[in-house]
Amino acid sequence: MTTCFLQKQILFISLWVLTFTPVFAQDTPLFVDMSDYEKEFYFDIRYATDNNFLNQTLYDCAKCLLLPEVAEAIRNANFYFCDLGYRITFFDCYRPLSVQEKMWQIKPNPIYVANPDKGSVHNRGAAIDVTISRIDGSHIDMGSDYDFFGKASHIDNFNLPEVVLENRKILQEGLQKFGFSTIQSEWWHFNYLPKARSPVYDKLFDCE
Repeated sequence: MTTCFLQKQILFISLWVLTFTPVFAQDTPLFVDMSDYEKEFYFDIRYATDNNFLNQTLYDCAKCLLLPEVAEAIRNANFYFCDLGYRITFFDCYRPLSVQEKMWQIKPNPIYVANPDKGSVHNRGAAIDVTISRIDGSHIDMGSDYDFFGKASHIDNFNLPEVVLENRKILQEGLQKFGFSTIQSEWWHFNYLPKARSPVYDKLFDCE
């Protein structure tokens, strides 16, 4: 019995438990902390470090929080990738609006940073920045690093090595099967369309 198969058997039970375990206080949205599935995903939360386009730490801790419906969709997507020999690696998930404002102050370019006046889908807990890694954790070539703001990151740029185009195709087509949509400028960014109009939140992470 494969690891992927065993993970699928506990999907509905574990998601039910997490859905009713709030990460924040009762007056805040009920987010799912994806680190509760640590063995199923890889995490490289760049904004909890200074390894990002701002060269500064923006999060107090490395949290990946998502609305329950988004968490269920991405976990199902991960089963799909697992059967292909990959696992999802998270770069970013829910992002407080105050962090979005800080990003916008430094780089007010709507091609790469959403205007906080409208809010990013990240601020709604319904967007993910991800890649896929091999089951052993080794990286695959996506043509650019995360948060590289340039043509090499654009999904309509086909002037790239064939292996990069194939890797991006696997990522994009896999996530689209589970309700996620791409954006033109960032190969790593996906919005979960059914919840993309959820309220904007500015609740900081509970790092305890």
